[in-house]
Amino acid sequence: MSMVKESVDVDVPLHAAYNQWTLFEEFPRFMEGVDAVTQLDDRHNHWRTSIGGVSREFDTEIVDQLPDERIAWRTMDGGDVDQKGVVTFQKLDDLHTRVNMAIDFRPEGMAEKTADVLGVVDRRVKGDLRRFKEFIEERGRAEGGWRGRITPS
Repeated sequence: MSMVKESVDVDVPLHAAYNQWTLFEEFPRFMEGVDAVTQLDDRHNHWRTSIGGVSREFDTEIVDQLPDERIAWRTMDGGDVDQKGVVTFQKLDDLHTRVNMAIDFRPEGMAEKTADVLGVVDRRVKGDLRRFKEFIEERGRAEGGWRGRITPS
């Protein structure tokens, strides 16, 4: 297994960052190579990805979720994708949050193993978090800012 760890500070309240991250079907809007995510139920999602000319479909299961703190997942048995990970959310102040992601994955096939060795996966995760930051901060600006708009889940 290979490990990737990345973090990004976002200029939104913790609750807003966490809530946006739980909208799994919006992942294609900021995650490179993710074509679609379909939420099957409260704990399961179906993913379609196209990365480096390789298309894959797989299911994930949320194995641990603590609101406004963390979401941990793993891929389900039987697919070509073998990964597990966790995203944690850390309040920096009332309007800023640190999003930390750690992913363990087993590269399948020569293309994925080569990409792992060359650091492509690290750069992709870093890019996904950067795009998440841009996505959620732009959403806050378009909706008039986050101050005073925090609602309980």
